[in-house]
Amino acid sequence: MRILVLGGARSGKSAWAERLLAGDRGVDYVATARPFPGADGFDADFGARIAEHRLRRPASWRTVDDVDAVTALRRPSPGNHVLLDDVGTWLTGVIDREGLWDSPRGSVHPWCDELVGAVREWPARDVGDAGAADAAGDADDAHLVVVTPEVGMGVIPEHRSGRLFRDEIGLLNGRLAEVCDRVVLVVAGCPVAVKGPGINY
Repeated sequence: MRILVLGGARSGKSAWAERLLAGDRGVDYVATARPFPGADGFDADFGARIAEHRLRRPASWRTVDDVDAVTALRRPSPGNHVLLDDVGTWLTGVIDREGLWDSPRGSVHPWCDELVGAVREWPARDVGDAGAADAAGDADDAHLVVVTPEVGMGVIPEHRSGRLFRDEIGLLNGRLAEVCDRVVLVVAGCPVAVKGPGINY
C-alpha cells in the first residue's frame, strides 16, 4: 500500500509516519535531508533537525541517504516497508542541484515526473534471482509511506523562491495523492483521513 502523509511544519507528520511502520518488519528509511552550509559555515538548526530524526528512528531500520530518492524507491530491500521523509527536502535539493530557482516555472517537472512514476510503480519487482517470487509476495504486504509538507495554507511568500517552492510542492503533492492508496493530513499531531480508509486511534 502507498500512503501519502502531509502536514505543516512541526505538525507531527514524520513521527506519525514512523509509528505507522513500527513493528517487526524491516524498514528502509529514505532520508532526503542533507546538511548544507549556512552563513556561519553550517546550518546548525537544520543539522539539529536531522539529528532529531536520527535519534527517533529504531536502530534496526536501514537508512538510505547515499542515493537519490527515485533510485532508492526503485531498489527497495525485498519485503521491507519504505519510508521516504520528506518530499520537500527532496524537491529543494533537486532545485538547488540543477540551479532552477530562477528558471521558468515547471522546469523541475521532469524530476517530479520520475518521483511520481517511482511511487506509482512501487514496489519494484526487478529482483532477478531465484528468490524473485518470494520477494514479490513479501512486497505485496509492504507499505510505502511518503512524507511531504503542506505549505499552501499560509500567507503568500514574499520572495520568488518561496512562491516557486510553494507552487511546485503543491502540484507535486496533488500528483502523489493521485497515485497513492491513502492520503493522511496530520494536524497538531492528529491524523485526518483525506483519501482511503479512516484512522483508527
